Amino acid sequence: MILPELNWRTSRLIRIPPEQDVHVSERVMRILDTRSMQRLKRIGQLGLVQRVYPGANHSRFEHSLGAYRVACEALNCLLRDPSAAETIDEEDAKVFLLGTLLHDVGHWPYCHPIEDMRLPGLQPHELVAASHICSPGIAGLIERDWDVPPQDVADFVASRSSNPRRRLLESLLNGPVDVDKMDYLNRDSLHAGVPYGRNFDLARLLGSLCAGPDKQCIAITEKGKTAAEMLVFARYVMFSEVYWHHAVRSATAMLQRLVYELADHLDFDKCCHMTDQEFESQLLGHSQKIAQLTALGEGIFGTRRHLYKQAGQYKCIEHPDIHQAFARRSFAELVECSCRVAEELSSCLPTPILPHEVIIDAPPIKLEVQFALSVRISNLSRISSFCQLSELSPVVRALATEQFDSFVKQVRLFVAPDRVQEIRELPPDLIKSALIQSSLS
Repeated sequence: MILPELNWRTSRLIRIPPEQDVHVSERVMRILDTRSMQRLKRIGQLGLVQRVYPGANHSRFEHSLGAYRVACEALNCLLRDPSAAETIDEEDAKVFLLGTLLHDVGHWPYCHPIEDMRLPGLQPHELVAASHICSPGIAGLIERDWDVPPQDVADFVASRSSNPRRRLLESLLNGPVDVDKMDYLNRDSLHAGVPYGRNFDLARLLGSLCAGPDKQCIAITEKGKTAAEMLVFARYVMFSEVYWHHAVRSATAMLQRLVYELADHLDFDKCCHMTDQEFESQLLGHSQKIAQLTALGEGIFGTRRHLYKQAGQYKCIEHPDIHQAFARRSFAELVECSCRVAEELSSCLPTPILPHEVIIDAPPIKLEVQFALSVRISNLSRISSFCQLSELSPVVRALATEQFDSFVKQVRLFVAPDRVQEIRELPPDLIKSALIQSSLS
C-alpha cells in the first residue's frame, strides 16, 4: 500500500505540543486550509475546563492534528498484522485517514454539554460534520485528491459505514482503544497541567494493535495489556479530576441552564457554524436582556468569573437514592426538580431563593463507551485465541466493566454564590429530603 501520508520523507511538518511533528502531505494540507477546518482553531477542545485549568485553552484543530498523527502511526502498526492487512485496502486506509483528520469538523462551541441536554431541533455534531464533509469545498478536495466518495468519509466519522470491512478501522477511531482517546487524554492532561492522562505507554499500545476475532473490531496482543490498563486508568482519573471537577461542572451546569432558558432565542443551525467567541457573545447579549439570567451569563462569560457554588455532592456509593433519582433524567426534568428544590428550601430561609439560583447537575442520559476490548493470546503452538481484557485485568474489571458513569459522575446541587452560605447552614437531611421530594413530584 503506497500512500504519501505514510511516507514521511516527502511530507511537510507541522509542530504541535508537546514537541510533536505532524507529517502532512500536500493533499492533507489542502484539507487543513479549508474554512471548515480553520474554524476549529477557534473552538476550544475542553470548553469550560479552562475556567478551572487556565492552560486548557487548546483547540479542536490542534487535537485533530494530534489524532491524525496517531492514526498514521496506528495504521502503519496495524498493517504489520497479517489478519488486519488482508482486511484493509487502500481505499479503506484513505477513508480512515480522512475520517480521523475530519472527525471533529462538526464540533461547535460547547457542543458536548449542550448535546447532553437533547433539546428538540438540535442536530448531533455527526450530522453537522457530514454537512461540512459533503460541502463543495471539502467534498471537491476529497473527490479530486483522494478519489473516494465524500459520503463514505461522513458515514465513517459517524460510525455507520455500510462496508463491513471498514468497521475494523471505525473501531480504531471510535472504540475502547482509539486514536481519538490516545491523543486527547495525553493532550488534555498536558494543557491542564496534570499528569493523569499521560501515564500510559502509547508506543507499546500502538505496537500491539491487531484485528479482533471477527476482523470488525480492534484488538491488542498480550504485550499491550499493561498499556491498555494504563489507558483505562488514565481515562478514569481524567474524568474524576478534570472533566468532572466540581467547578468545571458548576460552569457547565450554568451554561446548560442558560442555553435551556434561551433556547427560543437561539438559532441552533447558525450556532453550529459559530466560533466560541461568537457563541459566547450571543449568549451574553441575550442573558443581559433577561434579569433572572444575567448572573448566569455574566458568571461564565463576563469580565469576572462568578460560578455557582456546590451546596451538596451525592456519590452513587454514598447516596444511592439521590443518585438513582436524578442520574440520566431529561434536562427538562432536572430544571423542574431544581425549581421545586428552590421552593422547598425557601420555606426554611428568611428570604426566598429564586428558581434560577438553584441548579441540579446529574449524569446525562448518554453513557460513556465501556471498555470492551479483546486480547489475542498465543500459546506455544502459536495458535491464537481471544479473551476480554476485563477477564485478564482486575483494574479494567473494576474501572470499566462496572458502571463507569455512576462512580465518576456525581449528582451535585449548585447554588448562586451569594446564597450558598445560607443553604450550607441548613441541616443536610433537610436538603436531601428536598431533593428526594422534588424527584417524586
